[in-house]
Amino acid sequence: MNVLAERNAWISESSTMKVAAEAGRLKREGVDVVDFSAGEPDFPTPANIKNAAIEALNKNFTKYTPISGTPELKQAICDFHKSSYGTTYKPNECIVTVGGKHAIFNLTQVLLNPGDECIIPVPYWVTYKDVVNYCQAKCVFLDTNEAEGFTLTAAAVEKVITPKTKMIIINSPSNPSGAVFDRKEMEKVLELAKKHNFWILTDECYDRFLYDAERYSLASFEGAKERVVVAGSLSKTYAMTGWRIGFVLAPADVAAGINKLQSHATSNPTSIAQKAAYEALTGPQESVAGMLGEYTKRREYVLARLRAIPGVKVQDPKGAFYAYPNVSTAFKNGVTDSMTFAEKLLAEEHVAVVPGEAFGTNDHIRISYATSMEELARGLDRIEKFIKARV
Repeated sequence: MNVLAERNAWISESSTMKVAAEAGRLKREGVDVVDFSAGEPDFPTPANIKNAAIEALNKNFTKYTPISGTPELKQAICDFHKSSYGTTYKPNECIVTVGGKHAIFNLTQVLLNPGDECIIPVPYWVTYKDVVNYCQAKCVFLDTNEAEGFTLTAAAVEKVITPKTKMIIINSPSNPSGAVFDRKEMEKVLELAKKHNFWILTDECYDRFLYDAERYSLASFEGAKERVVVAGSLSKTYAMTGWRIGFVLAPADVAAGINKLQSHATSNPTSIAQKAAYEALTGPQESVAGMLGEYTKRREYVLARLRAIPGVKVQDPKGAFYAYPNVSTAFKNGVTDSMTFAEKLLAEEHVAVVPGEAFGTNDHIRISYATSMEELARGLDRIEKFIKARV
């Protein structure tokens, strides 16, 4: 007898979390592991944000808040998005969620019906596939152009649109590739969404971490408001991964649907974390620039080191904090794909990376450079040794 509900089989365990858990287990056993798996800033949450949480505790701000978030935080989110991109969202078009992942889950749950099709560019963040499957909708995977930095074109999108297309998920900057999609191409995708009546879910988790690309939001395009929904997060931007604060910006009726769903799932996000989030958005922003400066240095170092390894190819990430090298040159001597590469790398050299299989490609691994230069040097030494033994 299968004790679990059938829908539990529609989803899989997060591959990134699984790798991080295995790396953590080895560390607890005393193994010297270099962990490049987690997409988590190594910086502390800025002091002003932590102090806002402490003040909230001292003032006993520990009760329920409105399901969709405090009015002041919702207004701050709308104001910040307006100042960044020129959008005009109102608080009734904003929902504060328990992290960015929760925002994406909520949006897919209220917008997708069983049998609907959702276009997902490849490579994709691991959760997209599973949340779409959980809706009993169909994932339509769309390959991007690796030789041109995993770019996506409107012409490619148009080829896979059918009468069942209900949504496309755009993640720019992208996890895992760091790709930033061309603004003009995304404007054309919006025109396709209007013509064929489907939603664009834009995941803006990494929108503040750009290197040599234009910063924009699809939600700022003319006529976007009725076709575009935004999933945002404070986790990466302010090194607040454990605080679990994200948000949705969407038409009022979509926001109302999410409010109803959230009322039975989590109720409100943590009251104290909401006070911290308000300070993050309205307080000093120097910490973001500081983190981006460090990521820029690390990016250049990682790319140079990877390109010095025989046979390894890697595209320039235009944003986020990941490198996504093609390591298929090392698929020899017991390594047959990205999964066995990652498994053997962890077992033999004690370096944790996420296999590209988790993101829809099989020739790549994802390396997070949200860690110190010392750890990057140690880990890349080991990766170089591992690959050179096989080429």
